[in-house]
Amino acid sequence: MASIKLINIAVLTSLLCGCAQFGPFVDRRREAGGLADGALYVGKSTPQEPAVCYNKLYTSFTEVQALADEECKKYKTGTKAVPVRQTIFTCRLLIPNHYYFKCEN
Repeated sequence: MASIKLINIAVLTSLLCGCAQFGPFVDRRREAGGLADGALYVGKSTPQEPAVCYNKLYTSFTEVQALADEECKKYKTGTKAVPVRQTIFTCRLLIPNHYYFKCEN
């Protein structure tokens, strides 16, 4: 009986540790082997229009805005990110929301 409890605790702990990332991130992934700019990155984010995945329960809008502003400055497509739209349940399971921005000067 004690070994079943121990196994259940180990499984629960590993599941929680594997799903522990709740921080916002830019929805851009690098495609291995993509040579051209259009094929190099996949995801909803582009240098001119960053898309940030976030969880509303753990992340404030100012954090999401700062991440998008940083992305605009990194690619030199603008100095600030202006929010365009927001969607829900379009990203990951525990980070379900997308906020779309447009870079402007």
